[in-house]
Amino acid sequence: MSFFAILFALLIEQARPLARTNPIHAGLRAWALSVSRNFDAGKPHHGWVAWCLAVLTPALFVLGVHLVLLWGVGWPVAVLWNVAVLYITLGFRQFSHHFTGIRDALEEGDEERARECLAHWQQVDVGDLPRSEVVRHVIEYSVLAAHRSVFGVLAWFSVLAALGLGPMGAVLYRMAEFVSRYWADRGAEAQQKASPFLQRATAEAWTAIDWMPARMTALGFAVVGSFEEAIEGWRFHAQRFPNDNDGVVLAATAGAINVRLGGEALKSRPGPLDAQDFEVDASIGESDSTPGREPEVGHLRSVVGLVWRSVVVWMLLLALLTLARLLG
Repeated sequence: MSFFAILFALLIEQARPLARTNPIHAGLRAWALSVSRNFDAGKPHHGWVAWCLAVLTPALFVLGVHLVLLWGVGWPVAVLWNVAVLYITLGFRQFSHHFTGIRDALEEGDEERARECLAHWQQVDVGDLPRSEVVRHVIEYSVLAAHRSVFGVLAWFSVLAALGLGPMGAVLYRMAEFVSRYWADRGAEAQQKASPFLQRATAEAWTAIDWMPARMTALGFAVVGSFEEAIEGWRFHAQRFPNDNDGVVLAATAGAINVRLGGEALKSRPGPLDAQDFEVDASIGESDSTPGREPEVGHLRSVVGLVWRSVVVWMLLLALLTLARLLG
């Protein structure tokens, strides 16, 4: 059931991506804001209470609907529910239009437009960023976006679905990722809405939840890329990045396609949190560079191939597991 739910969700998302302004994501933003206002009272345990309410309530809700449909109506309707939840939480089109716009601008030699697209995507100041650095940042942001909006969702959905918990894992992962950004210290609005204890709780929870998916993504990139170099990068260069989980993914990517990643971070623009939907943004701190070739536009196509080959491996693995379950 998981294989077909993921397959149909990806196909639908490619054909008709979810609109940036949609009531579901707007409702979840309002939910996170309401929880922080009513339960974040500035004590350490209040931070964890707010996080549990904001993240676990939607996850348990979709689990409850799944069980009611599965046992009360039938598995075909439960599959449709899984597809609907995955359509909201999973997909390339939530960020790929930014990547495509920057890549096309660079291939046409319009570096100014590429910088503008990068600045608009991540809400950062790029200044007169050199071409190689534009490529480097696009690779880093895109790989982390693919991990957080595709592979991480696949990992948690597949694991919990195998335990009979339906699409709960997909919502758990995306909500944990969303609130870790929404309540982070990223501007005037965020500072007013989240206490330091809530920010710390969300960051710790997100690090724990993303630990397993990050390593599964890195392993997938190693399998479909240059295996030895990717594993070597994972083992010896992941610590060059300030975030452990992001470092594993980026170091494996650098080795898989032989590109230098890491370096000076772009600075966020001042102001309130951008009113974007659930679109992934991946802030990357200062880091040391990994070994590899200077980033070039051709590496962007290598990243696309790396990501899609990893998706194919994921789907083949799920297909084999589904077939084994049916035959067994």
